[in-house]
Amino acid sequence: MDSTPLHNAAVAAFLQDAQVLLARSQECLQHLELITNDPDACHSLNAALDTLARRAVALDLLEVAHHALALQRLLAPACAQQHLHGTSLPALAACLTLLDWQLELLDPQTGRLDMDTEEQRRLLAELATTLGQPTAQLCADCQEADTFCAHPHAQDALAEQSLGAADRQH
Repeated sequence: MDSTPLHNAAVAAFLQDAQVLLARSQECLQHLELITNDPDACHSLNAALDTLARRAVALDLLEVAHHALALQRLLAPACAQQHLHGTSLPALAACLTLLDWQLELLDPQTGRLDMDTEEQRRLLAELATTLGQPTAQLCADCQEADTFCAHPHAQDALAEQSLGAADRQH
């Protein structure tokens, strides 16, 4: 990762924007707790996580990007199927809380996060279970090494999601 002042400024700007996006996500969660499966809240939550993941990928903030992308991948079908309610909401809240911690603990100089991945995996697995979906998996090499998947297919998935969203808007 580049640690030049320009990159440090970009990470600092990302962290400010990420807090806004996280606050929006938490507001959407609160809205969903009041109005089950509200499509506008689902759409806004998905958009906030998408933006957060894209910006994190662009800055090579892999841990944050992975968590935001995994959340988005779990939530998108749940929103489409109007299946984001009940026990899934506390599980989602726990995932957003962890994302908040990740943003708080992200080293603004290096862009790295010195946290193990076990809690993230557990929370994502719990959310997947409450949504009736398979747990988001890392590629086999990354699972074995206990690292976040930084292979091109993660960025390809972001590009595919973007194209799919653009197609749906037209």
